[in-house]
Formats: sequence, structure tokens, C-alpha cells
Amino acid sequence: MALLGIIGYYPMIWITPVAAIPITFSPPPPPPDRGATGDRGGAASRGCGVSNQSAIALVPVYKETLNQRQTEAVSVTKVWGLTTEEYPSFWFFVPYQKSAINSIEFVLKDESSKLSQTLYRTTVTIPEVPGIISIRLNSTTPPLQIDKMYHWFFKMKIICNPQQPPEREYVEGWVQRANLNPKLVDSPKQATPQQRVNLYAKNGIWYDALTTLAELRLAKPEDPTLAVEWMNLLKSVDLENLAKQPLIKCCQANAKQQK
Repeated sequence: MALLGIIGYYPMIWITPVAAIPITFSPPPPPPDRGATGDRGGAASRGCGVSNQSAIALVPVYKETLNQRQTEAVSVTKVWGLTTEEYPSFWFFVPYQKSAINSIEFVLKDESSKLSQTLYRTTVTIPEVPGIISIRLNSTTPPLQIDKMYHWFFKMKIICNPQQPPEREYVEGWVQRANLNPKLVDSPKQATPQQRVNLYAKNGIWYDALTTLAELRLAKPEDPTLAVEWMNLLKSVDLENLAKQPLIKCCQANAKQQK
């Protein structure tokens, strides 16, 4: 079990050594109260996606009931994950044919103060076929800061009916950069890529575990062991229905740093 050192909210992760066991994501506690509310998608579409699906963000969700005052309970869905990277990658399932997509946009915001600041806004190359795509933050933008939460949006305009204006569809969630225990910071570097996947997953670092394994699968798409590990990782966050969707080597982000 991962030992999480908490200072402020979530600045440091104490990496637990991981043996060669099946990959299972161990979710860390989400931000308190209403922090990190979002929508990772997955609701039925109006008929122009694969099996009537809508876009889905590959990220954990936490469903909680918060007590508001003494007599009122409010259901909240939090969409949130950790990374150790300054410029992490984000993964999304796009169920639409290229002809049905008018545009795709990715936005990252800093909402730590009263005035929301857009740090990154980019149009994304439309994939040729339905599948899972990734968007990596561009190194020309400010790096993610330790212990800070960032709000991301994946937005699409979909042409379900050519006789009607494009329909807007989006998913949203949060990413937070965590700091590794300095004594163990070299552990991921010394491990093999598959060991790193296990290490990140067991210690609750979702974005890094997902990206490392997805890149392995892109490099070895026919490897049965990687396919099983991919299924196990997605199943641990209730996304096993996406395990057989193709990983697509795209999509170029035309980065625009916001000032």
C-alpha cells in the first residue's frame, strides 16, 4: 500500500516498491469538498458515435455525497488524477468518424485564484478513425507547479446532422502535480517501463501510469501481456469497455500559450 505524505494538500508521494504483480490502480484520496468536480463523459450520444457513445476522458472518477448544512446532501462527481510530470499527456476516447468532427480543442486553466487564467489552448488534429488519442502539454507553455490543481477541458464540435449546426460536446477534469519523496525520486528511472507502470499505478499516479503503458502498447501493439495489463489498468477505474479500442498515433496540438 502506498504511503502518502501530505503537506498542505498533496505535495509528496512516497513511492512503494512494486513486485511483478497484475496492474491495479490504487486511487489516492481526492480533493476535499467540491474540489475537482467534472465530467469524464461516456453518456449515450445522439447516434453518430461508435455504438452511440460520446467522448470519454481516460481518468478516474470519484462519486461522493457531501453534507451541505445539516439536512441537505449533495452528490458530487470528481474527475481528478495525479502526475509527476511538468508536461503530462491526457488521453481521450473519440468515438466519431473524421467526417463527423468539425473541430477539437484542448484547454488548460489555472483556477487557483478568483480570476481564472487560461494557460493553454490548442486546436487538435482530427483523428482519421475512432479511437483513443493523446494530447501532451507543449513545453513552450508554463510547466505544472507542484501541489497545484489545473482544470482541463476537451471540447469537440460534432456534425451529427449536416442540416443542423455542429453540436458541442466536452469532457472536463483536473490534474495535480505531485512531488516524489526525494530519497526515492530515482526509482522510476531505474525501473523498466513495465515496472514503472506498476510503480505509478500502485502509488496512485494515474496520468504517468496510463501514459507509460499506452506508449508501450503503441510500440508493441501485438504484445498479449501488454494487452492484459492495459485491460487491468482501465478496469481499475471502470473503463474496461475501452480496452479494445485502438490507440491512435496522433494528434498534433497547435499550441497557443495564453498570456
